[in-house]
Amino acid sequence: MSAPPRPRLEGHPPTPRLRAAGPGPAAPGSGAPKVVGRKAVPSAVRPDQQTGDGRHPVAWLTITAPRGATPTVTSVCRCGRNLFAAGRHRALALIEDHTRHRDLCPLRTPQEGAAA
Repeated sequence: MSAPPRPRLEGHPPTPRLRAAGPGPAAPGSGAPKVVGRKAVPSAVRPDQQTGDGRHPVAWLTITAPRGATPTVTSVCRCGRNLFAAGRHRALALIEDHTRHRDLCPLRTPQEGAAA
């Protein structure tokens, strides 16, 4: 017993059967089939054309404090610092420590005269 044929929706042509994609047609004069997705892409990254004032980010402080939930703080710096705190008192302590670290970070303060 086979299922009855489904009626065609009005205004929509019947959909053809799908078939697997194969290689595209060869370009005139070439002996190899064209491979999709292989295009010449420059691999070198161009320098940024925007001229800034020479500043760049060194340290990040991320604070998440949803209403009614436990606040969290993350302090990350390019010098290798990566600290996390959860809870109100620990979060406030890490925010204060991050502020102190900005003045002590070896990437932000020149170390030329420190040894002398």
